[in-house]
Amino acid sequence: MRHGSLWHGGDYNPEQWLEEPEILENDLEYMKEAGINTVTMGMFSWSFLEPEEGRFRLSWLKDRVNKLYEQGIYTILGTPSGARPKWLADQYEEVLRVDEMRRRQLFGRRHNHCYTSPVYREKVKLVNERLAEEFKSHPGVRMWHISNEYGGECHCPLCQAAFRKWLEKRYGSVDRLNRSWCTAFWSHVYQSFDQVESPSSIGESMVHGLNLDWKRFVTDQTADFLKWEIDSLKEAGAAQPVTTNLMYDYRGLNYKKLSQEVDVVSWDTYPLWHKEKEVLTARDNGMQHDYMRSLKKKPFLLMESCPGSPNWQGVSKLKKPGLLKLASWQAVAHGSDSVLYFQIRQSRGSSEKFHGAVIDHYGKTDTRVFEEVKAIGKELALLGELAGTGVRPRVALIYDAENRWAIEDTQGPRNKGLYYHETCVKVYSAIKKLGFNVDVITMEDSLEDYRLVAAPMLYLYRSKIGEKMEEFVRSGGQLVTTYWSGIVDEADRCFLGGTPHGLREVVGLRSAEIDGLYDWERNYMVPVSGEKGKRYECRNLCDLVKLEGAEVLMVYETDFYKGYPALTRNSYGKGDAYYVCADAGQDFYDDLFRKAVDEAGIRPLVEGSIPEEVEVTSRESEQYEYLFLQNFSQTPAMLEQELLNSFSEGRLLLGEISGRGEMAPYETVIIRRSLRGEP
Repeated sequence: MRHGSLWHGGDYNPEQWLEEPEILENDLEYMKEAGINTVTMGMFSWSFLEPEEGRFRLSWLKDRVNKLYEQGIYTILGTPSGARPKWLADQYEEVLRVDEMRRRQLFGRRHNHCYTSPVYREKVKLVNERLAEEFKSHPGVRMWHISNEYGGECHCPLCQAAFRKWLEKRYGSVDRLNRSWCTAFWSHVYQSFDQVESPSSIGESMVHGLNLDWKRFVTDQTADFLKWEIDSLKEAGAAQPVTTNLMYDYRGLNYKKLSQEVDVVSWDTYPLWHKEKEVLTARDNGMQHDYMRSLKKKPFLLMESCPGSPNWQGVSKLKKPGLLKLASWQAVAHGSDSVLYFQIRQSRGSSEKFHGAVIDHYGKTDTRVFEEVKAIGKELALLGELAGTGVRPRVALIYDAENRWAIEDTQGPRNKGLYYHETCVKVYSAIKKLGFNVDVITMEDSLEDYRLVAAPMLYLYRSKIGEKMEEFVRSGGQLVTTYWSGIVDEADRCFLGGTPHGLREVVGLRSAEIDGLYDWERNYMVPVSGEKGKRYECRNLCDLVKLEGAEVLMVYETDFYKGYPALTRNSYGKGDAYYVCADAGQDFYDDLFRKAVDEAGIRPLVEGSIPEEVEVTSRESEQYEYLFLQNFSQTPAMLEQELLNSFSEGRLLLGEISGRGEMAPYETVIIRRSLRGEP
């Protein structure tokens, strides 16, 4: 990452055009015109790199890397394990996955291979070693891109055996496993680890501890395969940094584990722009950017984004003019050191032939998309000083993959719609509206760097999160937690003795019952008797709590629990803890966090009211703060004078604000402010 510039480019597949050299030559010219300085190559090239077993052919790839480098374009070189060649599947059946119904898959698609298979690992190692030997010292290779969008699972006999070994290492004895999984229920007790099988719709799927541990095993096995790939490169002499591209809100893996194996986190973003108000999509996408940045607390790479419209979403909506640039700068604002696309040149056939690209089937540069990419390239080149700068939030949102796995396997109080992700987005949006940077962290992370922590719906406690939150509040932090928290332990066993487990003294209450509402049902939070204030709608879940010292701020308006606490606050040690009892709307969280940040004593990035459609973010170097204001609307946004005064002494680096405080539609404004009191 030490290159002093923002990377611009994307996924390039020259193997699709080897028989048309004039196209490859045109691509070089077009990429230079678009300001592209980085491409990713090789992720889906195995059948070209090793067309027959043991016969390697890397000359075409080296030729491309050389020619690109001669033009000032660097390569992020991929390992090809994401899609195996046909000869490998035909000769070694074990490399193909077995699904949860125990059916061996046929050759096809992308990630249809077993991460446990010794054969697959050995074949991947061999091709990776050849790549490393060829490119380990090449000045044009910036980084290694390990595989592509790891995902999926295999239930073959090899994976079953590995799962049993994993369980034996985790639990030590089958008796401990039985106790942890509560297998006495329905008489599902195991006598040995050899009896355990992975979850299946035609077998065991109701033991929640089994389901949870299987997902953990899949993550660990995937991370181990990732490490295997990285080791194969390093053992062959490769010294460049490594990454692997993660996906939007992917439920199949705990990305915290994968992030520990790579030098740089990267991810692929494909928001559903124009399906709802742009700013709502932007906040959801922004939360994912912040999650990826928070995995290592370092700048990340935007590895894939679509310059036009994807072809695999339900509706392939075109981005309106200006939105691509706006979305690209949003990634940089949240900590990305790159804007990379899928893809540089549009494929002529097969699955993604209509997926947007910098160069489409027309094959020329006089297109709307190319012109916008070109404009982005010019702007990125002017602002290389942003590369490597950090984001230092004082606010964190806990958003945890293993907690989500457990929530979605709960079987009560609502089997359709507990809305963990949606609740986290509401909380995140409320904080961002106030003009704060946010870290999106997991239960494994420390809370020490923050003044305010939001912990919605932490149903499952792991990594000593209860102890961390207690210490955080006792030491002076502001905590906002909610219903459906502290219910089960790491094995998905219900805590005994009252919930939220370990936090009753902190929040000053005990959860007694929780009411699941039908989709059409509503209740309301209203101020306590005799006090004035707003009325907030709540849906889906209503927690009925018993007070143990907490102050009641709002109560339920209807049902048999009319007058029961709906929002509480409790002082504990030097800090305070809010407890939200019901699934409330965005307006409630907006008002709650306005109060919480004030009590936490933290200042936003700008003063004054921020327009609803504007997002404010910042990055920092040792000397400067870079303030980003982005208008996610097709209409102008008006900034009031108090907000404008916040950066009146800063230097405008990008964009424009009119004399009367107007931002144009889809405008990005970047202002540099000194951190040393300099003008």
